[in-house]
This record gives sequence, structure tokens and C-alpha cells, in this order.
Amino acid sequence: MKRNIEKHLTLRERILETIRDAIMSGSLKPGEKVAEPELAERFGISRTPIREAFRQLESEGYLSVIPRKGAVVAAFSPRDVEEFYAIKSILEGYAARKACDNLTAKELDKLAAINQKLHQLAEAGDIKNFFKVHNDFHDLFIKAANNDKLYEMVNGLVKKFQRLRIASLSKKGRMQVSVEEHEKIIEAFRNKNANLAEKLVQKNAEYGGIVLIKSGPDGTPMKKAEQTAAKHLDL
Repeated sequence: MKRNIEKHLTLRERILETIRDAIMSGSLKPGEKVAEPELAERFGISRTPIREAFRQLESEGYLSVIPRKGAVVAAFSPRDVEEFYAIKSILEGYAARKACDNLTAKELDKLAAINQKLHQLAEAGDIKNFFKVHNDFHDLFIKAANNDKLYEMVNGLVKKFQRLRIASLSKKGRMQVSVEEHEKIIEAFRNKNANLAEKLVQKNAEYGGIVLIKSGPDGTPMKKAEQTAAKHLDL
């Protein structure tokens, strides 16, 4: 029984990764239908794990499941991007302010260790693992704010717009800039500078949105002046 459950989960993860990769690479475009029968045939499985995967991908912002039409690739407008990152910057900035006096020396060292790992992943160009570890960095200081409702709100928001965050981090040079932003944030935490920590985290989130809005859908990088300003968080 346990082996069947594990096999079921593995199949679902494979389906999730296949669809995510196809959307992020542009093989599946906004508005395009993702067909259940084709996936069932490709993986040699029933439609049940496929529908479970569709529900998860919808919660992450990759798909929209429309009655009588099925699953289609979700589209995000510049306004969606702007609004998401505006809310994210406010919530995470507040979390950073509250966390500033709560973070222990051990937690600060852990943030630094996480960021060192991110540096290695950025050098390797490993976006998938970078994204996972990047989540650990933000999760740590948001938890340190000691506000359960705030933690739930941020988690729900970022889960729904996960696709945007991966797209932003995938832009040329973005992972390296993120590591440098984190170094400044850690320094502000160590110095117990709540105002600066809040401002840096807000700028960190805002830049994530700017990268997506300024960059074209074909991955056109930002202009050098924009990269330089963002690299220094425009402070």
C-alpha cells in the first residue's frame, strides 16, 4: 500500500514538473489548453493524478481550470505583476521590521549559510534549487516576526503567484543580484536596524516585479542603468 502511495506521488510530481517546465520555457503559452488525455497516454496513468496535479498548478498560478473547457495556461497582465509585488513588498517588509529584534545569532548565521548556498546555486545557474533555497531564506525571517496570521497571508500569496517569482528569478543576472540583496538584508538584521531591514526587503520584492515588467517575454534583459540601480536597491 505504501509503495502504491509513493508511486502515485512520484507520478504526480513528474506531471507537475513536466507542465511547469513547459510553461516556463514557453512550449505551453498563455491561453493554451493542457490536455488530460495526452498526459494520461504519455505517463500511462489514469486521469486522477493528472487532475490532482492540475489543482496544485492552479493554486500556484500556472493553470486556470475552466468548467467544460478544461485546464489552460494562465495569463498574467503587467497589472497582476505590479499588484502582487506591491502587496508582497508591504507584507514582507513589515515581517522584516518585526523580525529584526527577534532573530537570534543562530538564526542570523543560518540566513548567512542559506545565502552562501544561494551564491553557489547562482554560479551553477541552477534555478530550480535556487528557488527552493530562496524560499527558505524568506521563510526564516518571516517566521521570526512571530505573527501567525502574517505568515499565513504571505504563504498564501506567494503560493498563488509562484510562477511569477520563478520567472523573475530566471531572468539573466537576477539570481546573483538576489544574493547581493540578501547580504545587505542580513547586515541590517545583525545591526538591529529595523527601518533599513524593512526598506531593503521592500526594495527586494519591488525589483522582482520590475524585472518582469521591464523584461520582454522573450527574456530581453533590463538596460544596464536599470540593472545598476536595482543592484544597489536604489538606496
